[in-house]
Amino acid sequence: MTLVGAGSRLIDVAGGRTLDDAELSAEVARKTDELAKLPVGVVFARMSVDLDSVLTYLGAFEGGRAIALIDPALDADVLIGLVERFRPAAVLAASGDAPSGYTTRGSDWVRDSAEGVEPHPDLAVLLPTSGSTGNPKLVRLSRDGLLANADAIAQVLKIDADEVAPTCLPLHYSYGLSVLNSHLVRGATVVIESSGVLGRGFWDAVKEYGVTSLSGVPYHYEMLRRLKFDPAKYPTLRTLTQAGGKLRDELVAEFNEKMLAVGGRMYVMYGQTEASPRMTTLPAERLADKIGSAGPALPGGSFAIRRDDGEETTHPKIVGEVLYRGPNVMMGYAEDEAGLSAGDEYGGTLATGDLGYLDEEGYLYITGRLKRIGKVFGNRVSLDDLEQAVRTAAVGIDVVAAVAAGDKVVLFAELPEGDGAKAICKDASRALAERLHLHASGFDVRPIDTVPLLASGKIDYRSLEGRV
Repeated sequence: MTLVGAGSRLIDVAGGRTLDDAELSAEVARKTDELAKLPVGVVFARMSVDLDSVLTYLGAFEGGRAIALIDPALDADVLIGLVERFRPAAVLAASGDAPSGYTTRGSDWVRDSAEGVEPHPDLAVLLPTSGSTGNPKLVRLSRDGLLANADAIAQVLKIDADEVAPTCLPLHYSYGLSVLNSHLVRGATVVIESSGVLGRGFWDAVKEYGVTSLSGVPYHYEMLRRLKFDPAKYPTLRTLTQAGGKLRDELVAEFNEKMLAVGGRMYVMYGQTEASPRMTTLPAERLADKIGSAGPALPGGSFAIRRDDGEETTHPKIVGEVLYRGPNVMMGYAEDEAGLSAGDEYGGTLATGDLGYLDEEGYLYITGRLKRIGKVFGNRVSLDDLEQAVRTAAVGIDVVAAVAAGDKVVLFAELPEGDGAKAICKDASRALAERLHLHASGFDVRPIDTVPLLASGKIDYRSLEGRV
C-alpha cells in the first residue's frame, strides 16, 4: 500500500496552488530525490503547516527515508540537544546558526560527516514524546504501522475520494499527521491552511474549498462552543472528529446534536502517539447511547485490562490499565542515534498508562491516567478527575488544568481578572472539598487569563508546574 492514493490532491491556500494526482506524484518524487542526496541517518524536519512541510514528509515516507517531525516552536536548546543525541543527516527548515558538525545550506543544517547510523528499514517516522521543553525521547513508528492505522481510520470514518479535510492540527502532532494520512490513503483532498480552527482564514477556506470534516482536541471544542459554532453555516461540512484527550460529556452531546440537526455526524476517538496514533473510534450512530466512551478498538486491534494483580481480563466493568494490541503499535523508543537501528521491541502490545474499563460490547471507557496523580493531605487524587469535577460543579469554569504541588493541588482556571474570578475560584475549592471530604485549603484554584497549550492544542502541564 502506498500512502498517497490515486486521485489525492493538496490545496495550498497560502500559495493559491492545487496539486492534483500527477503533479502531486511528481512533487513527492522530487522531494524523495532531494532527501536521497543527504548523508546517512534520520532526517529532522521542522514541520510548519505549509505545502513544503507536507511534501517533505510525503517524499520521505514514499522514499523509505526515516524522518523525525519536529515542532518549529521547539526550544532552541532542546533542538540542539536532540541534534547532539541523534546526529541527523540534516535539520530541514532550521533556524539560527548551525551547530558544530553541521553546515548551513539555504535554510537547512546538513551534517558534515558522511558517517552515521543507518535507521532500521522498517522505521518511517519519529515523533518526540513531549512538547516544547524537557528532554524528549523519540517514538519510532513503522511504515506498516502508520499505513495500517491510516487504513483502519479511513474504514471507520468512511473516508473516500470525495472527502475534503483541512489541516486543523499541527503536522508534527500525531493526530494532525493521522488526519493527513487517513485522507491521502483514500485519494481524498487535503486543504493546507495554517491559521487553525480559531482563525478567520480557516473558516473562509472551509467555505471556499468545500471542506467536509473538521478535527479537534477538547480545547478546540471548548472554544467553538464559546464562539457559538453553527455547522449550518457550512453546508459541505458533515463530519466532526475529536481526540487528544477526553471531551466532557455534555459537549460531546451538544456537538453531536448540532451535527445531527444538519444531517452530519460526530466521532469520538482515543489514541496515543505510540499507537500511530489512534486506537478507537466511537461510531457516530452509537454516540448518543455511549456518551463517555472512546468506542471499540479499530479494525485489526483489541483491548485488554490489566488488573492490580497483573492479570489481564476483557470482562466488563473491571478497571485497570488499558492494554492495546494491534499492527499500529510503535516499534519502541529511541534515546539516541544508536536506537534508530533497533527493530520492533514491543511486538504489537502497548501498555497505555491509562486507566479504564470495557463494557459488555467491548467499548472502552477511560477513567484517568496512572501518573496523573496528586496528593491532598496525604490522600491520592486523580488530577483528571479534579478537572472534570470543577467543570461539572456549575461554578462558571469550563477550562481548567490541575497540577500536583506537594501536599495540595493547584488548579488553574481560565477566567477574566477581577473580584468575580476570585469568588468563582473559592466556590470551586469549596465544591472540591465537599466532593472529596477534604479541607478546601488543599485545592488552590487560581484564575489565569489563558491556560497555556502545546502546539497540539493539549494543555502544557509542564509550563504550569513551573508556576506553582
